Amino acid sequence: MTCQLDKSVIEQTISFHGHSCPGLAIGIRTAELAIQKLKITPASSIVCVVETDMCAVDGIQFLTGCTFGKGNLVHKDFGKAGFTFFDREAGQGFRAVFLEDAIRDLPDPGGLSGKEARTFHIMAADINDLFDIQAIVHPPVRPARILQSITCQDCREKVMESRLRRFDGKDLCIPCFMAYEQKI
Repeated sequence: MTCQLDKSVIEQTISFHGHSCPGLAIGIRTAELAIQKLKITPASSIVCVVETDMCAVDGIQFLTGCTFGKGNLVHKDFGKAGFTFFDREAGQGFRAVFLEDAIRDLPDPGGLSGKEARTFHIMAADINDLFDIQAIVHPPVRPARILQSITCQDCREKVMESRLRRFDGKDLCIPCFMAYEQKI
C-alpha cells in the first residue's frame, strides 16, 4: 500500500531536508512503519538507532521526533540501511532493513528521471515489501547519561569525561590526543 502519511506532512519533511530524493523517501517510509508499529507520539519514549548517515535520517528525525540532542536518535556508522526503533515504556521494538531489491525491477512510471522514478517507487510500494523486519525485546542502546565536563589540559576546552583520552599524564580531548598519538 502506498505511503499513508498526509501529503502536507510529506511536503514539510521534504522542506526540512531541502529536497526530495530516494534516501529521504526511505526515511519517510521507515518513520511511517515506526509510527504504525509503535504508535509513536511526541510524548513517547522511543529510541531510534540508525546504521547510516544518509538522507533517510532527516525523514526519521522530522517524523518521529527522535533527535541527537535528546539522545533518542543514535548513529552507529555501519553503512547499512538498517533502522531500529524501541519503545522503552512498552519494552518492544523492531529493526527494519531497507530491501533495495523490492524496487529494483519495477516498471518505469514514465517521464521521470532515475532518482525521481526510484523515489516514486519507494513512496508507492507496499510498506511490508520494502523492509526486512525483525522484532526486538531489548533496548538497542542504554539511555543517555549526563556526565561531567573536564577541561582538556592542552586546548583548555571542556569535554565530556567519557570522551577524554589519557596521554603522558594529561587529560586530553580527542583532537588534542590525536595530535600526539598518530597510531589512531
